[in-house]
Amino acid sequence: MPSLNPTQLEQFHRQGYLVVEGLLDVETVIAPVMREYEGVLDRLAAELHADGTIASTYRDLPFQERLTRVYQESDKVHAQYFDFSLPQGNVQPDTPFWAGPAVFQTLINEALLDAVESIVGPEIYSNPVQHIRLKPPERLTPVNADTGLPQVGITPWHQDNGVVLPEADDGEILTVWFSLTDALAEHGCLQVFPRSHQHGLLHHCRRPIGLSVAEPQLPSQDPVVLPMKAGDVLFLTQLTCHSSLSNVSDTVRCSFDLRYQPTGKPTGRPAFPGFVARSRRQPATELRDPAQWEQMWRDTRDRMAQEEYKAPFNRWSVDDAVCA
Repeated sequence: MPSLNPTQLEQFHRQGYLVVEGLLDVETVIAPVMREYEGVLDRLAAELHADGTIASTYRDLPFQERLTRVYQESDKVHAQYFDFSLPQGNVQPDTPFWAGPAVFQTLINEALLDAVESIVGPEIYSNPVQHIRLKPPERLTPVNADTGLPQVGITPWHQDNGVVLPEADDGEILTVWFSLTDALAEHGCLQVFPRSHQHGLLHHCRRPIGLSVAEPQLPSQDPVVLPMKAGDVLFLTQLTCHSSLSNVSDTVRCSFDLRYQPTGKPTGRPAFPGFVARSRRQPATELRDPAQWEQMWRDTRDRMAQEEYKAPFNRWSVDDAVCA
């Protein structure tokens, strides 16, 4: 059943964002995901050690410290090994990704879907624009040789509608963001411009740190910083302008960035596979097999690796005058 109350819904629709504290149970939801990612890191470290890239697998270190050490020593952020999506270009038959059962169970978590249903309705589709975000301490993160910037740093100001194709403009795509670890200001938590969703889609520019709203179009108000604990969940409209702070702590911020929408509407990224997460009308259409979900992504990788995929993933041009 829908779980958000009228006050929460009024906050979401008026301000463009809503934080629900403690929505996801840390022991039964978050912990299994972290254990699964410990196995992913095991395999990555073993692979890098076997080819001489790192001197040790650092198996005795806790996950966050171990990840940072592996990134540092290899001089590369290996985010794709952990992500449950594919890159937007140069997909190869062996491009790594992780679509494990604990991740899938989080996508279809009943408490999460109850809250999503309060906003998008009872026919819920899992939009494939989804990621895990592993944000190491910025001072310990490898630097991009071309830009001189950390390979993972701040996330610039953007709207999630700006990273999909225009086909999705008339629909409602809900962003669901939550941290698997505490995400306080020092860890690089998110910040938002309240009510920025009321101004439509802003122009985005391609920058070295990613797509960002053109500076002249940024709201002039002060942003609201949103420190969150593990298990807290942030809901954003697709037009809410948001960014993340730098991670100035000594630990990795691990978070999920998910999307849900009414079933039957364009996802804005048709190359990638979504699925029916909940259907009150036709529950038999709901996907509940994690192996089938993983295979959908494997099939997509195979297809994209076999063809030169030239379809765009967003609408913005590097030649836009407003970005000069």
